[in-house]
Amino acid sequence: MITRTAFRAACKAAKPKQTVPASARSLHASSSQSSDALFVHRDTPYNNSKIPFEFTPDNMKKAQEIIARYPPQYKKAAAIPLLDLGQRQNKGWTSISVMNYIANLLEVPSMRIYEVATFYTMFNREPIGENLLQVCTTTPCALRGGYDILKACEDHLKIKPGQSTEDGKFTLLEVECLGACSSAPMFQMNDDFYEDLTPETTRKILDAFAAGEKPKAGPQSGRHTIENSAGLTSLTSTPYGPGQHCVPEFQ
Repeated sequence: MITRTAFRAACKAAKPKQTVPASARSLHASSSQSSDALFVHRDTPYNNSKIPFEFTPDNMKKAQEIIARYPPQYKKAAAIPLLDLGQRQNKGWTSISVMNYIANLLEVPSMRIYEVATFYTMFNREPIGENLLQVCTTTPCALRGGYDILKACEDHLKIKPGQSTEDGKFTLLEVECLGACSSAPMFQMNDDFYEDLTPETTRKILDAFAAGEKPKAGPQSGRHTIENSAGLTSLTSTPYGPGQHCVPEFQ
């Protein structure tokens, strides 16, 4: 018969080696990377709830038209288009006053609007330059020289992503896919896409915007749209007309 002392000794010997609790272990080896997006509001002289904001008469008319698209009990669904309208009126960025105004207009808790504005990167939480330049460096653009385009923008404007030029003309951002993969590399300037870029065409576009001009958007390589750069391989003949190959009774 084993004694109590011997039993305790056996249990202690069989006890597994003490390990670091799972909650204390690091789940990844790489260093944490902070986003350049602003998720938490901190009052500043230029961004606080005491600064008044309201839609202009024209924008209020547009807002009412937007709200009318939704059933009354679901008018909160208008949050995104109304925030976009407010951002455009507020010189391209969404302040706390804009968000509070939209919340009051839609009769929802302010937090519902904060959630939307902090989730979508289309809403700029800090003041931006006259021209918002967003350079795509996701895989298709990266493979076609997207980082060369980004560097050309950095060198020409003398700023880094997340910064604005001293004259307030440009704000530069490095962004994820903008959906123009067939004509990479590309960037978005304000609401327009500029595609098939090279460092040379990039500098020309930047100079034009700096001079107050607006270059023609789209491919900068001579392509009209995004057809094969080597030439058409399909639809090379005139399409046949309606009913041309139908049986006689349907012609």
